[in-house]
Amino acid sequence: MTGVLIAAIIILFVFPGILNKENIEEVYYMFQKEGELTIADSIGMQKARIDLEIADTDYERQLGLMKRVSMEEKQGMLFIFPDDAMQSFWMRNTLISLDMIFINSNKTIVTIHKNTKVLSDQSYPSTAPAQYVLEVNAGFTAKHDIQVGDHVGWTNTK
Repeated sequence: MTGVLIAAIIILFVFPGILNKENIEEVYYMFQKEGELTIADSIGMQKARIDLEIADTDYERQLGLMKRVSMEEKQGMLFIFPDDAMQSFWMRNTLISLDMIFINSNKTIVTIHKNTKVLSDQSYPSTAPAQYVLEVNAGFTAKHDIQVGDHVGWTNTK
């Protein structure tokens, strides 16, 4: 037993960087296209189309876009919940600023939070019950004039 302890001490002194945080490999998640989503105004004029990654399990919804270092302009993540409910998201461990789009069970946008603050525990709640939440790059909703009341449709190939 003392031999193991001595060996461990020697290793730590000979290779002090072995436990250095910089040596721990970070895991980066790559985008997985699992559908396509369109956003249209109240008369059906399409405003935007993006490729989707879908988060429909507890684990996927908890992980979300955490630790992602980037996302293409025409990509997003759709969080799917069982029913309409008041939703609230945060940006803990999220490295890219996002626009959060809350969508009810009728697939109508009910709340938009723009340009969220990275790595923040600030709460971004829906102002009405929502069954879905779409996260896209910050600035997306302004660029495409996405508004509360717009309609969303998607395909799910997951």
